[in-house]
Amino acid sequence: MSCKIMEGLKLSDEQVQVLEESFKTHRYPDETSLMLIAAECGLTEEETLKWFKLRNALWRQSEGLPADLGKVFD
Repeated sequence: MSCKIMEGLKLSDEQVQVLEESFKTHRYPDETSLMLIAAECGLTEEETLKWFKLRNALWRQSEGLPADLGKVFD
């Protein structure tokens, strides 16, 4: 996942690894999950939420969907 916006977040490899693992199971984490993920990464909840928003936009684009579509349910 290489994106200039994501690179601007200045995350360590370990932080990105934790965030990516969390993304696999919680694409839209609830408040409690977001708080726990942020604590594990050493980030603020706002930084973590921003990462998830950007990562979801990248995922949607990779699936051929508009980046700002929102949640997609099957």
